[in-house]
Amino acid sequence: MNQPATHINFVSKLRERLQRAALRIAPGRTIDDTLLEELETQLLQADVGVEATRAILEQLRIRARDSGLKDADTLRTALVEIITNLLAPVGQPLRVESAGKPFVILAVGVNGVGKTTTLGKLAQRFKSQGLKLMLAAGDTFRAAAVEQLQTWGARQDVPVIAQAAGADPAAVAHDAWLAAKSRGCDVLIVDTAGRLHTQGNLMEELKKIRRVLAKHDPAAPHECLLVLDAGTGQNALRQIEHFHGTVGVTGLVITKLDGTAKGGIVIAAAQRFGIPIRFIGLGEQAGDLGEFNARGFAEALVGESQA
Repeated sequence: MNQPATHINFVSKLRERLQRAALRIAPGRTIDDTLLEELETQLLQADVGVEATRAILEQLRIRARDSGLKDADTLRTALVEIITNLLAPVGQPLRVESAGKPFVILAVGVNGVGKTTTLGKLAQRFKSQGLKLMLAAGDTFRAAAVEQLQTWGARQDVPVIAQAAGADPAAVAHDAWLAAKSRGCDVLIVDTAGRLHTQGNLMEELKKIRRVLAKHDPAAPHECLLVLDAGTGQNALRQIEHFHGTVGVTGLVITKLDGTAKGGIVIAAAQRFGIPIRFIGLGEQAGDLGEFNARGFAEALVGESQA
């Protein structure tokens, strides 16, 4: 069985997956306006976004003026430091508090972002930490989603609370909380149906799930995780805006950084919203989910010297 990756292995894998999207800074280039303009284009093409790109370039120009950036290597070092500093405030790992069990995690996101798979990986991570947990199959609109979550639960020997297809997701959350409480579970992870952020009726459903959980514990859900597909680019920012406005997102999981996604959306999200990035996902295996590390990500995105 695949185990959660160690930090060193995960950072190495991240470098490999982002290699195709890494910034290209040829050695021997003079640090001038032409080079900075080329770098600006690369940052925008990498989905870093206009706001974050401007902030990065402004700091680079200041350093070039005051610190005398002389070559591509010093520029690369400065770029890593700037991106690291920008990402550092959102590099906050998810911490499960033991008081007021169960610690409830509500997972939300649009269709196809890998949400249910991500929850299965989280279950394995928590299980390896010695935590007792339960899963709630709140995606009652898609029978395959319930089966998928049950498969993950069976692999990890984690109970899954589910109801018939078409059942009220809030009722599933209600039953799951009571079951988790009675069994002394440390963590309850509630899956929800994938929905477009523009679907008002389904977004209201998320509010209902929150209200039901809060009746059992005013602090629940203790974490609202929004799962995002890195490949959606700037559309991910609109998803954050709408889901945050509906359920109050407290953490992000960026998935599918598998060699095709550009990765810069991580920086754009950090710059605009400042919501903690809890995990990033690189693929389908359990070891492909790791805690977000600001410097490791910056180094992977900037890439190695082209010499």
